[in-house]
Amino acid sequence: MYVAIAGNIGSGKTTLTDLLVKNYGWSSVYEQPEDNPYIVDFYNDMRRWAFNMQVFFLQKRYTHLIEAWKKNKNIIQDRTIYEDAYIFAPNLHSMGLLSTTDYETYISLFNLLNSLAPAPDLLVYLKASVPTLINLITKRGRIYENSIRIDYITSLNQRYDDWFNSYKERKIVVDVDNLNIIDNPADLGIVFDKISAEINPLFK
Repeated sequence: MYVAIAGNIGSGKTTLTDLLVKNYGWSSVYEQPEDNPYIVDFYNDMRRWAFNMQVFFLQKRYTHLIEAWKKNKNIIQDRTIYEDAYIFAPNLHSMGLLSTTDYETYISLFNLLNSLAPAPDLLVYLKASVPTLINLITKRGRIYENSIRIDYITSLNQRYDDWFNSYKERKIVVDVDNLNIIDNPADLGIVFDKISAEINPLFK
């Protein structure tokens, strides 16, 4: 069973992944943005470092997924390679921060890796408004995120909604604006129930 947690920056993917891993006892695959050597430079100069940062994220996410898949067939992943290719890279390209040549090279690499990677059995989308995202980003206090542009978060959010709506496989949405899974056990229970209702039939 492979459950993928998708969502914009600050939406709570890592928190939910932690809680699901604890609840189900499955293996985890984390995004680990702090390990990306380009991320600080990227937020200070997006045009210069966009390609480097995206390629690093893509290959690391793919590598971690394959390694976890080989060890344990029950995994929960914090952000997918789909989000790299269908949201972040095209967003940077449309904003003029990723050249067409770099974008096409990136998509070619994604297509190769995607052909070799397992597909999620369930996609869980953490949907949040921009004000909620900004509040959560500020609250967690990552220094390198202090320079994130509001228009960048806004354009990502629209792409997330469009991508999720067009996603044809098994999926559910979690309303982050109205569900506080950190401080409200009842809200967390609602999310667990929604996910369990989807994955239990897949085990049969």
